[in-house]
Amino acid sequence: MPERRKTKRKYMMFYTRIFDAATRDLLGNLVDITAEGIMLISETPLPTERVFRLKLELAGEVGDKPYLEFEAKSLWSQQDIDPHFYNTGFQLLNVPPENVAIIEQIVEMYGFRDN
Repeated sequence: MPERRKTKRKYMMFYTRIFDAATRDLLGNLVDITAEGIMLISETPLPTERVFRLKLELAGEVGDKPYLEFEAKSLWSQQDIDPHFYNTGFQLLNVPPENVAIIEQIVEMYGFRDN
């Protein structure tokens, strides 16, 4: 699959849980994030070409609320290097500026410096 992202991936130093906001089911853990998209790792494959309402847990030092809720479209899903897990890439949709600021703060605080 050719690389289409405009922003360099920023891998996280630790995994943050991502939930389906509608069902409250745990979908997986955040692996990387930009203001345009995220990648999750999960125990089961997630459907592609579907819009999800996602809920990202926030650490106390990020933002002024316990979670960030946003819409994202699943673009691809494939088995991880570890065959017990799956990676799914999402494009973020209609992200308000205040949420972009929180995402940028997450990247700054918890992202690896070099990929």
